[in-house]
Order: sequence, then structure tokens, then C-alpha cells
Amino acid sequence: MTAAASQHGKSYGGVIDELVAGEWIDPQTKAPVQLPIENIVIEASLDGEEADLIAPLHRGKSLLVVCDEITRDVLGERLFRALKPLGQVEEFIWKKPRCSDEGVAELMAETRGHEALIAVGSGTVSDSVKYATFQDGREYSVFPTSPMNAYTTPTASVSSAGMKKSITCHSAKGVFFDLEILAGCPKRLIRAAFADVVCRTTAQVDWLMSHLLFDTVYTPTPYTLLAYDEEGLLDHAGQLTSGSIDSLAMLTRISTIMGLGTIFTGTTHSGSMAEHMISHCIDMFAGPDHPGTSHGEQVGVTTLTLSALQNQILGAASPPEIRPTEIPEARLKQRYGSDMAALMIEQTGKKAIDGAAAERLNRRLADDWDGFAAPLREAMLPLARLEGPMAAAGCQLNAADLGLDPEFYRQIVSDGRFTRDRFTALDLADDSGLLSSFVSAHC
Repeated sequence: MTAAASQHGKSYGGVIDELVAGEWIDPQTKAPVQLPIENIVIEASLDGEEADLIAPLHRGKSLLVVCDEITRDVLGERLFRALKPLGQVEEFIWKKPRCSDEGVAELMAETRGHEALIAVGSGTVSDSVKYATFQDGREYSVFPTSPMNAYTTPTASVSSAGMKKSITCHSAKGVFFDLEILAGCPKRLIRAAFADVVCRTTAQVDWLMSHLLFDTVYTPTPYTLLAYDEEGLLDHAGQLTSGSIDSLAMLTRISTIMGLGTIFTGTTHSGSMAEHMISHCIDMFAGPDHPGTSHGEQVGVTTLTLSALQNQILGAASPPEIRPTEIPEARLKQRYGSDMAALMIEQTGKKAIDGAAAERLNRRLADDWDGFAAPLREAMLPLARLEGPMAAAGCQLNAADLGLDPEFYRQIVSDGRFTRDRFTALDLADDSGLLSSFVSAHC
């Protein structure tokens, strides 16, 4: 049963239904897009449909419903009761969920003997189940309890040796969104999910810029799909926490496509560039001063920072003048320790610009700055187009709203470029001598 063929409630899947049915034609390739996820359903309510949704995906398998103490009360208990008629169904309530090497090992040990796991939100439970079943070759499906993008991506964000790593795993067999459940989740989670997806514009500009400068692979498919709902979502952001099913459905569709971006492109670049690098730095380096903010909340603020930087660079009448990359090894060692600095130096070395490359890039930009900038400006939204809807939704807008020390935030915006080998606006600004003054003025 596909989302479009759901027998009970009205589908809010929109273009998702076409993707699941194999009917959406990519305008770039002129071919239908195929998903590894067999079914994605978005409805006002899935109450009473659960067994019909799960049975064809995990036929004959012994099932284990995995939830934490919160998501059990929200949906897990109802789901367990609904699936019991299918036969071999048990329940596991994970008391201390954590998506880390240790946590996933614990989950694998606790769930051994069950052929398919059914994750009941949150992102931590879902990513842990995803990674655990990938490692031991089992199947899984997921019933989300918040409208975030982690459920449809084949990657898991796993804490390993002090660093967060995005690990390629496998996709769920089915992803089933009950909008009434999502509407009842804490408003903070809805705001965070919205803040997490506004990064489309900054991630696309960063990725497309890297493609134009260095001919890195670039795939526009996710952005074509996100365009179906982006304007409407921004226009109705103020209704997200009011219980509006239509607004929440738009957020869920966009979050779903953001997650699918990794499938469409084979990389996380489509939705994770410099704004995510800075957010990861908050988690990696804030230590005991971390304010307890979530990934989405942080990405919303870092997206605004990157949007301001991209608008400054691309709004200029003339191009920045690129210089060879200078890696501040002593500064990185002093701030982050020798081991972490070594990793940062290694990552930056992969994208560093030498003298010959700087000369070539400057010549190209000087010859046709407007021609180079035109597609980037088209992908870029004005900063105010992001700030207004985020304010209307009640999202955090700056480092102070996150509870971060301003000096710390300036530091990680300055150093975020060194954490990954992806070339972004942070690299262009720093290699052009613009980043320091930008940070002082805007962070």
C-alpha cells in the first residue's frame, strides 16, 4: 500500500506520494526517481491503520516496537497494541537512549532475536535503531513523533570518540507520519524542526558555489522538490505551533525531502554545509557550558549567520580577492588540543587553496563576477526572508537566544571551516580576508 492508496484518512503527502509511487519525473534526468523506502505516509491520523501499514513491509518477521519512556506514552503503547494481532510482536522501552557507539551497542544487545524493529520517534531512537539494524542486517520502520528530517535519511548522527559523525547506514522500509501526534509534540520541537530546514538556501549556495569553483558534483533534485512547499511554509510559519494540520503537513513534507536529499544525491551536502559545521562545533566544543539547545535550534541560528555572510559576499558589486589558504595551526592547537587540531588541519588541507589556484580563481571571478554570482543569487534568499518567518514561529535568532556566550560563538564561526573538507562561504570569506570583520560585525 502506497501513501496515495491509503485506505483511511486523507493523504497530506503531496509530491511525496508521487515519489513513493515512482511517478515523479526528475526534470534534470527525465526519469522517475526511485526510493529505497517502500512507503512514506503523511496523514492527519494513522490511528487504526498501523497494522495495515506494517504488515506488507515486514511480513512474517518477529517485530519489536522500540521507544523511550516519553515516546511510549505519546505513541508507542498505541502502536504496540495495534500491531499485536500480527503475531510475533514485543515491546522494548529504552530507558537511556543515546545515539553513540556505546548506546547503539547496548541497543543491539537488548533487541537481539527480533527480525525487524519498529522505532517510535524521536531522532535519537530512530537514528540508533537505524544504525543498529544496519550493523546486524535487520529491517526497520519508523513512526516519528516530531517533524524532523532524520527519519528519511539513510545516515545516522552518531557520537564517536568525542565527535559527531554522520554515518551512512540504510533506509527504513516505511516512514509513517501521524500529523495529530506531531501537532501534540512540544512546541519547541516543531520550532526546531522548522529552524533545521530553513538551511536549504545556505546549503544550496555553499554546495553550488563549490561546484562552480571546483567542479564538485552537484545535484539539484532535492531543491526542485523542496520548492513545492518552501514559499508556503515560510508564509505560514506563524501557524506551525497553533495546531494547523496544513502548516504542519508542509513542514513534514519539507523535512521528509530534506532527509531524502542524501538518497537523491549520494551525499549530505544538499542540506548540510557551513551552517551545520558551526552547529557541530557548538556540540563539540561548548563542553559544560553547552546551553542544552538542540541541533535544529542551533542550525536555525547558524543559518541566519551564513545567510548574512553569503548575502554580503554575493551582494557586492565586485568579487572577493582570494589568497592562498592559511591554516592557523598554533591557534587550533591552543583552543582545541593537539589531537583535535590535527584532525582539523587534515580536513582543511584537503580543500586548501594554493597560490596557483588562488590566481586562477581570481582571474575567473574578475572576468565574469556577475555571471558567476547569478545562479548563486537565484538560489539565495534575502536574510529578512528567513528572519521574519523564524521570528513568527518563535525560533531563536542569535547566539544570545541560544544561551551561548557571544565570544564563544564568534570563535566557532571563525573556526568552523576547519572541521570538514567541504568548501563553503566560510572558506571563501576567510581566504579573502573578510571573515574576521564579518564575525566582529555580525556575531
